[in-house]
Amino acid sequence: MRALVTGGSAGLGKAMCDMLLADGIDVTSIDRELPGEETAVSHIACDLSDRKTVDKLIKKLGEDAPYDVVIFNAGISATGKFEEIQPQSHARVFEINAAAPMVLCASLMKAQIIAQSGHIAFVSSLSHFTGYPGASSYAASKDALAVYAKSIRKAFKKSHGISVTTVYPGPLKTDHADRHAPQGADAEKRMSPEQAARLILADIRKGSASALPGSAAKIFALVGRIAPKPLTMAMRMIIYRKLDKTVAD
Repeated sequence: MRALVTGGSAGLGKAMCDMLLADGIDVTSIDRELPGEETAVSHIACDLSDRKTVDKLIKKLGEDAPYDVVIFNAGISATGKFEEIQPQSHARVFEINAAAPMVLCASLMKAQIIAQSGHIAFVSSLSHFTGYPGASSYAASKDALAVYAKSIRKAFKKSHGISVTTVYPGPLKTDHADRHAPQGADAEKRMSPEQAARLILADIRKGSASALPGSAAKIFALVGRIAPKPLTMAMRMIIYRKLDKTVAD
């Protein structure tokens, strides 16, 4: 079996790559930067914001096709007061988080690089259920990805037997989260990438429509559905009002 993971050099992506490898699956990772350590994962360096480079990538990926599992995990963020973030940062967030996985997925399907009865997963965000004050372009891009996944789910299952899972992780213990966290945030309250990866991969294998890793994520999503206004107010107090800097990947 083969798996393809975008953003597999660090954080959640790396954790999923490691677990897939441990299950005896050959793994290919696409990332802007190669990992700093030697690994059994086959890494391909690619800037997903560069459309021409992404288009050229399809031919290379076809050499090892088909892939039984494809996980669109790569993502960046831009945090701070909306008007203080540079317009090009907002555009880059949307290009990498939403446009790239949509275009790449469509190209992989057209080239028949994803195996029949395979699995596709899109890593969205828990912000889908409330928004993300202080990271609005990130929230918008991840929401767009969730809607895209929902739109193709039935068609892919009916025509190719391919399951589509949307993943909604909350804050994780990663360097990326640390860079964008508001002042005074407690990293120990976040889930480890390894724990999240284990729960997410279990849902992907089952062909679940959605994956909410952990009880806290499930409760958050439920509150977002039944009490959106109080949750939005809480997010403003917990995150937005504590942001004291602008950070863009």
